[in-house]
Amino acid sequence: MDIIFLSEVKVQTHLGVPDWERLTAQTIILDIEIAMPDSSSCQTDDIGDTIDYGMVVSRIRETLAERSFKLVEALAEHICQLIMQEFGAPWVKLRVAKPGILPGLKALGVVIERGRAQ
Repeated sequence: MDIIFLSEVKVQTHLGVPDWERLTAQTIILDIEIAMPDSSSCQTDDIGDTIDYGMVVSRIRETLAERSFKLVEALAEHICQLIMQEFGAPWVKLRVAKPGILPGLKALGVVIERGRAQ
């Protein structure tokens, strides 16, 4: 299985349970692994045969600018479903971190996997 990875993608979004936390955008950090539907791009060297990671990042930023979430888990699920549905990825692993949200804690977050590894 071929996997694209995107490391430490910083995105601004409105996230949190209390209303005051969602009033201003905060930075979250994403680590994303995306399984390729097949390995044809390794032979063709054609962007049309792969998942365009630039487009993936653009769509994530666009959707997180439009929506707010209370839970990190719901945000993570939304991103995974977006990648699988819009880009045809059979499997996604996503780590979402909210840095500096609690005193004495570097970050908190979730790691989820969706889909089936080929």
